[in-house]
Amino acid sequence: MSDEERRDSLADQAAAWVPPWERPTPPRPTPPAEPSEPSDEPAAPTAVADDDGTRSPGKPDLPEPHGEENAATSGAEPTGQSHPAEETASTADPAPTGGTDEPAGEGAAARVPGKQPGPRRRATPAPEPAPVLDDAELRGALEAILLVVDEPVSELTLAQVLEQPAERVGPMLDEIAAGYTAAGHGFELRRAAGGWRLYTRPEYATYVERFVLDGQSVRLTQAALETLAVIAYKQPVTRSRISAIRGVNCDGVIRTLVSRGLVEECGTEPDSGAFLYRTTTMFLEKLGLNSVDDLPPLAPFLPDDVEELADATR
Repeated sequence: MSDEERRDSLADQAAAWVPPWERPTPPRPTPPAEPSEPSDEPAAPTAVADDDGTRSPGKPDLPEPHGEENAATSGAEPTGQSHPAEETASTADPAPTGGTDEPAGEGAAARVPGKQPGPRRRATPAPEPAPVLDDAELRGALEAILLVVDEPVSELTLAQVLEQPAERVGPMLDEIAAGYTAAGHGFELRRAAGGWRLYTRPEYATYVERFVLDGQSVRLTQAALETLAVIAYKQPVTRSRISAIRGVNCDGVIRTLVSRGLVEECGTEPDSGAFLYRTTTMFLEKLGLNSVDDLPPLAPFLPDDVEELADATR
């Protein structure tokens, strides 16, 4: 092919090229039309367009058909008519309006794909209040608990167990204790070690000891009683201080008191690092005391020349 023929071919191709936006659109699928009655009239000829979108020369310029036939032939939608598929879509999914009863937040969340409205939390019902016991029931419940305790129990613990206000438990315990004393029972309700417990009356201690001991002696020795008294009045106190007051070594006696639960360690002295000792709750329980402040004063039991003895020990 010569250069002139090649230039003519390129010129023809450039002249026949049609931009994409001017090319005819492909026809859209249309729903099958209902069969119509056959007509005797001949079908109107349609215009045939060339590849470049222009009509071929020499062909008659026939009028274009109207309606759906034009849309099916040329691929363009008729003016003033909507496509059936678009009508179906617009009817099936109407746009939400402000007149619906659907809440704004839930409806928007339900229409968003992949986002579901969370479950609504149900309000938890309030617990039912504990039944209020009358005085007779409260008295009987307190007596039943005090009969089985093995150590003094506080008013707060009793109130929590019975689910009653502590303001009622304290006065009821005082009333029960006063009733036992007035009736002359062989036992009494006494406050000890920060709590309440039933004790036998001192006037019947001889019979109780005879029944419990049955010939056995569990009394503390005189050395143990003296050491316990020093710790009770001087606590917290070190072992060397106890030995200095008594004038003898008290290591063995202190170990005996610790093993019986009457004395316990409570830290160390800052200066020397020696262990400090104090009395325990069992000590208060055994003596029937509420605190060490209830111990009798020591002055009546001291000798008259206590100051001379103190100067001599210095």
